[in-house]
Amino acid sequence: MSYLSIKNISKKFNAGDADEVVALDGINLDIADNEFICLVGPSGCGKTTLLRIIAGLETATSGKVVLTDHEITGPDPERGMVFQEYSLFPWMTVSENVAFGLEMKGIDKETRTAKAMEFIELVGLKQFANSYPHELSGGMRQRVAIARALATDPAVLLMDEPFGALDARTRNTMQRELLGICERTEKTVLFVTHSVDEAVFLSDRVVVMSARPGRIQEIVEVNLPRPRDRTAPDFSDLRRHILNMMGEQTS
Repeated sequence: MSYLSIKNISKKFNAGDADEVVALDGINLDIADNEFICLVGPSGCGKTTLLRIIAGLETATSGKVVLTDHEITGPDPERGMVFQEYSLFPWMTVSENVAFGLEMKGIDKETRTAKAMEFIELVGLKQFANSYPHELSGGMRQRVAIARALATDPAVLLMDEPFGALDARTRNTMQRELLGICERTEKTVLFVTHSVDEAVFLSDRVVVMSARPGRIQEIVEVNLPRPRDRTAPDFSDLRRHILNMMGEQTS
């Protein structure tokens, strides 16, 4: 039985005087509990739009998304969202940012502060609990965003290019840390990325989407043991296969 089920999702945007723009066309995908899925595809193929529909931030033109036994009709703390831009409140400390979702749920201050600290420690930022976002590096700010999303104990973690703005070294570090966090929290993750290397490193399956209108071109199983070696032949073969599918031939 699927944990998260995307059923025949299509999305059209009205482009004013121009014809309608079909962003997504007939997307069907079943995701298991505790599975890590990456979405890849060319710019404009609807990856972020699909993620926003699952988050309840966009409405599909047709189709539905079902989480466990209920249809998604709007935003809910059961779906935690991490954006590329860190989206932290600059006037709040790390602890206050992480506790924000718990405060919105009406949880008392003592409980939410303790819960926030639990996830701040999980992402390795205990000594920065009273710091402000401008005092942190990009990677640290994104750890805060992940901790905030996890603090409300969502059923699904939705991540939209969360490491896209980071330098290569920090990005690789964050990928390893994210896998460790997901292993400890046993979260189901849907992760949007433009990086095929990142997708193969992180995911159980890579969903390759076509150029607009976005359709699922292929679902690639990544049956490689973790931790994964980016230089291994099997890793390179999978990466090359996906790149070729996306029309980006490599030598």
